[in-house]
Amino acid sequence: MEKSLPFHYPLQDYLFTWIGLFFSLLDIAMDIWTVVSLYRSEAYVFMGLMIFFLLGSSVLLQVFSWLWYSDSLDELETEVEKFAERHDLIKPLHFLQLGVYLRYAGVIEISTKRFLHQKDIFKESAYLNLDFKMLRLFETFAERTPQLILMMSLILQRGKLQLFTGLKFLTSAASIASSLAMYHNGIRICFDVKCWTATAVYLLWNFLLIFPRVAALALFCSVFPCHIVAHFLSLWMVLVFVAWRQKTDFMESSGWQWLFKATVGLIWYFSWFNISKSNTKLKHAIYCSFLLLDMMMLLGFWSWKVTEYAGCWTSLNPAVVIPTLLGLYIIGNLVMMMNYKWFYTSYKQKTDELSKKIKEGTFKKGIDLGFSTKAETKTVDKVPGVLL
Repeated sequence: MEKSLPFHYPLQDYLFTWIGLFFSLLDIAMDIWTVVSLYRSEAYVFMGLMIFFLLGSSVLLQVFSWLWYSDSLDELETEVEKFAERHDLIKPLHFLQLGVYLRYAGVIEISTKRFLHQKDIFKESAYLNLDFKMLRLFETFAERTPQLILMMSLILQRGKLQLFTGLKFLTSAASIASSLAMYHNGIRICFDVKCWTATAVYLLWNFLLIFPRVAALALFCSVFPCHIVAHFLSLWMVLVFVAWRQKTDFMESSGWQWLFKATVGLIWYFSWFNISKSNTKLKHAIYCSFLLLDMMMLLGFWSWKVTEYAGCWTSLNPAVVIPTLLGLYIIGNLVMMMNYKWFYTSYKQKTDELSKKIKEGTFKKGIDLGFSTKAETKTVDKVPGVLL
């Protein structure tokens, strides 16, 4: 008899799904308001960049969503997805940039069933959620993080905080935090390690690592708006090469593997995201050290420019800003090491136990964790971002 994993869907997890939906809809409303406000203030360059981030991120998410759907059209389980498949709506919805919201409807349906009936539908609830949360994570670093940098740069250049820039800044930051927390908690739920303390610590050290990185990029962009493009492209190509060296196999097609690696390179430009199955701590340490050096370079150039034009830049003191940001980044790394020490051990035991069951054949769900592909998963270490 096929053995099922234990699963419990508490109220806070169900509410977290609706909170994510709220922030998603709020972010869309703020995007529209921000674009209109930038147009009215004649900030056409910033408006163009906002639209570029929105469209680029949306296309990227729809491509990934459609690829994962196309590999599992005969395995759809939610009523809303079955309806879309029966009426040949899945492809048109993705073309209209609505495929992700189809997934969200499926997540809401399954989460509601799981919460109301406490029915053991582990396969539907956990893995559908994880697919969707992976897409939300991609959206976080393809759209919201660049938007956050853009808003910070606009505030720094104008020297004042406008209502739309301030609200967009706050909603982007809140959306980033909720996406990270939802993805991390979704992974832990999959392996019955439902520890909200671990998720809170994970969110804390990610904030302490991401905020200084975003602030350093925004400060550099505020004084060197054109050079930030060259910085991104040069660093991104290096990171994509590193991702290629990891020999990942998360996508069915080798061609689409490059899209996944390019997306990982984009995420690495801002934050760590594990795709490796070995030496995770060492690679994470090397990555954080590299990013620390890069931040020191960015802040150094910003400080030089601010010092050169001291009469125009009096609101921020480099002697205060630079040590603060670097100090927060170092503290974030210390909290990350505490996370590894206190929470990683029990989590690794759960994943090792599940991997052993899959290899021995005592657990035969055959589900690819995090991606809806036809290939049978041999080990849970294939889940991107698992070993955090």
